[in-house]
Amino acid sequence: MRIKKGDTVMIMSGKDKGKKAKVLKAFPRSNMILVEGVNIKKAHKKSRRQDQKGQIVSLPAPFPACKAQIFCSKCSKPVRVAYEKTEKGRVRVCKKCKSFI
Repeated sequence: MRIKKGDTVMIMSGKDKGKKAKVLKAFPRSNMILVEGVNIKKAHKKSRRQDQKGQIVSLPAPFPACKAQIFCSKCSKPVRVAYEKTEKGRVRVCKKCKSFI
């Protein structure tokens, strides 16, 4: 999986198509990502104490990584990613402008 925590991605399909947001967590085994403000689901929280009320909380849910593309800051477009070997090791590179991501 080429998308990692901290990347800025653009959503390519679904109800949040066109949104640009930051990746909060990546799940490589299931090929899913958790993105802030995208794929919001409502969860019902039970009260923990008697004086506290139950509530409905909105939380982001993971969705397939194939529905998002990494957003290149130099191109200002969603792009595909290639890997190149450098002195630092393997580095991700934008396929359009060849800049490091």
